[in-house]
Amino acid sequence: MIKGLSLFKRAAPDIAFLASRSELAQSALMKFEKLYKHTEPYQAEIIVALGGDGFMLETLHRFINDDIPVYGMNLGSTGFLMNNYSSSNLIERLEKAQLIKLRPLLMRAECIDGKIKEALAINEVSLLRETRQTAKLRISIDDHVRIQELIADGAIVSTPAGSTAYNLSVHGPILPLQSNVIALTPISAFRPRRWRGAILSHGSKIGFDILEAEKRPVSAVADFTEIRDVRKVEVLEDPKRKLSLLFDPEHNLDERIFAEQFLP
Repeated sequence: MIKGLSLFKRAAPDIAFLASRSELAQSALMKFEKLYKHTEPYQAEIIVALGGDGFMLETLHRFINDDIPVYGMNLGSTGFLMNNYSSSNLIERLEKAQLIKLRPLLMRAECIDGKIKEALAINEVSLLRETRQTAKLRISIDDHVRIQELIADGAIVSTPAGSTAYNLSVHGPILPLQSNVIALTPISAFRPRRWRGAILSHGSKIGFDILEAEKRPVSAVADFTEIRDVRKVEVLEDPKRKLSLLFDPEHNLDERIFAEQFLP
């Protein structure tokens, strides 16, 4: 972990404020812009994001090529990726904040029509059946076939940051943030019935061949980017991009993920 403002040369960094469209977040935005000196997002050294986890993901995706540290304040529902909201002592909180670096997943999808499309995921890549019929997937790890035929509603590849989200809801494992692994989890597996997924090295390349792709269409979703009617999908950690999140020490993301493993 690195102290937030130790990254910056001045006593206070250039801050940009962004907010979701909710009335509560927009009201907070106006308050912050009156209280604190601010700049445009692409000129900022820190972005303060006001909203919920969905808005935090939107913000991280928007600046995914810029690696600007993002400090979120929760004005949504869950707020797993956010800090507690307060308009007071912002500079002091940023001075004490801890920096966490995340790498997104890169998804490459080949569609039935032959087109190749790419998208990035901070939480997870999901393969989902599009119709009432189950999906049939062949799964390879580093070009070696591990499951000849998974019959299921789909499958998820999750980062540690996303392991407590959709992945957890389908009984996937919670991954410590610094574990350097990713989770591969089936969604409602019918066959092999007892397969519960796998924990893989973060450098693994995961390949999906969609069997009977036209009869049993499948969509591939990287966070909120959906690509429909895919034939093949490849998922791997993106080596070129890093994301920077800032957290109050008492709301450290590492601790939150660890604590999730002990909830009743």
